[in-house]
Amino acid sequence: MPRPEKIDTVEKISKLFDDSNSFFITDYQGLNVPDMTVLRKKLRESNVRYLVAKNTLYKLAANKSGLKDFDEHFTGPTAVAFTSDEPTVAAKLLYDSYKEKELPKIKVFVVDDQIYGGEDIKRLAELPPREILLSQVVAAVEAPLSSLVSTLDAFFTELVGTLDALSEKKKNEN
Repeated sequence: MPRPEKIDTVEKISKLFDDSNSFFITDYQGLNVPDMTVLRKKLRESNVRYLVAKNTLYKLAANKSGLKDFDEHFTGPTAVAFTSDEPTVAAKLLYDSYKEKELPKIKVFVVDDQIYGGEDIKRLAELPPREILLSQVVAAVEAPLSSLVSTLDAFFTELVGTLDALSEKKKNEN
């Protein structure tokens, strides 16, 4: 019979899986306590929860949340970064730590129900923040429209100028 603390822990982890739009399953083996503390602090400041737990508890919580394809990733020293905010922030922090120390290793990560291998972390980490991406989309949509407005404005300005010239010519003829 499972102990109440373990049942409670599984419930909490399952809620984290349910409430997060992104999570990163990592192998933290070799990461010493001071480095782990710094990484956790950076992640916490960015509203990312980095949790170390037993693989059995992760498996139970993932299965409870309907995540069936992750059992194979819960082996060895495992920590999971959960975020409900911008996934690129967590990816960047984890990737920056990996670039410095080659730890933690990203086993797999999920963004908006899409599963990615750990090698794809670099692509996600290098994406600009959401606000910048949205402004780039707006600029891409705005540029052709501005060009169209300028072209139409030039056409009508020339048309009005031509009509004024014709009107002046008619007045001078009479």
